[in-house]
Amino acid sequence: MKLYFDHNATTPVAPEVLEAMLPFLREEYGNASSIHRFGQRARAAVERARAQAAALIHCEPNELVVTSGGTEADNLAILGTVRASTQANKHVITSTIEHPAVLRTCQVLEKEGVAITYLKVDFNGFLDPEQVRKALRPETVLVTIMHANNEIGTVQRLEEIAAIAREAGVLFHTDAVQSTGKIPVDVKRLGADLLSLSAHKFYGPKGTGALYVRKGVSLRPILFGGHDERELRPGTTNVAGVVGLGAAAQLAAESLEAEGPRLSALRDRLEAQVLARVEDSGVNGPRLGYRDGRFFRVPNTTNLYFDFIESEALVISLDLKGIACSAGAACSSGAVEPSHVLVAIGLAPDRARASIRVSLGRQTTEADVDAFLDTLPGVVERLRALSPRTPALLSQGAGGPAKVSAQAEGNN
Repeated sequence: MKLYFDHNATTPVAPEVLEAMLPFLREEYGNASSIHRFGQRARAAVERARAQAAALIHCEPNELVVTSGGTEADNLAILGTVRASTQANKHVITSTIEHPAVLRTCQVLEKEGVAITYLKVDFNGFLDPEQVRKALRPETVLVTIMHANNEIGTVQRLEEIAAIAREAGVLFHTDAVQSTGKIPVDVKRLGADLLSLSAHKFYGPKGTGALYVRKGVSLRPILFGGHDERELRPGTTNVAGVVGLGAAAQLAAESLEAEGPRLSALRDRLEAQVLARVEDSGVNGPRLGYRDGRFFRVPNTTNLYFDFIESEALVISLDLKGIACSAGAACSSGAVEPSHVLVAIGLAPDRARASIRVSLGRQTTEADVDAFLDTLPGVVERLRALSPRTPALLSQGAGGPAKVSAQAEGNN
């Protein structure tokens, strides 16, 4: 058995994407900055791909700056905006559940004297837009709030947050790495001035991403060299990678309408069966998916806790059974501390350490979910029998209906 339930960490490169890339790894090897025909063909391919990626998020191609991925895009958006500001005192607003690419960049700015406000979220991971309004100061230069959380899947009310920032004349950036390709993303509708995305989260190659920069927004580069990418991102263009980004974006746009509901149904079934089959388990974050025209979480993601065991042990045990999932964000693997996201939504450290993320993808089938459900209860029971934190009743393998926590029930 070989089952992959870690699509939020990375996705396999789609066959169609690989086919589009191969010529630019073999015969079409020109430098996109060269003026001869080899370079012209490479440049034409890059611009086609830029247009494909722009179409996915509904912006103009010349508003996209190609980067090495979401982390670089976040850094360029945040550092570039703040350092371009001419204000003497500067202030940035973000949230406590952002990706480290945002949080650590903000920490760098703090060391440079920039004031940072970290807004708290509720137990489902939602940020109240009014918190942003209350946190605004005359010296605020940027609000950066992620679109969808990488660990619990929560989708923020960005339209409202962006409108509040716009009313105050403050730029708004969103890390949309985990939403792009999974749910509709329209930069105009969202009201974003800057938006980060990464190809490998939607079946493109690793090492390629983009930053949407609305026309009129000024950024200071964080890398220096040539005049590529509007002088915001120097360096020889990764032609094959950019072509892969474009092909993956087109594929995502074509499959978005059908794939979202399919993954939602599989995810909901998986959650319901886990709660029915495994005692002292529950769901972290929102249970609601899509209602009244609003996504409350991305369709493919669930975060589950199993009290009395360590998530790392569960992930390793499932891996030995041929099932890949995650003990949190891939970028935090190996960390001793519990997930900052799960702590931020109010989980006790023990429960945060007992939680795993399960994220589905294009190749996930009903049979895969069934295999996961057939395997998980036995693995959890065995680990609880070995855990010093397990109550005596559970250590003896007692069965019975699942005891769903009040938090999980309240999320329905």
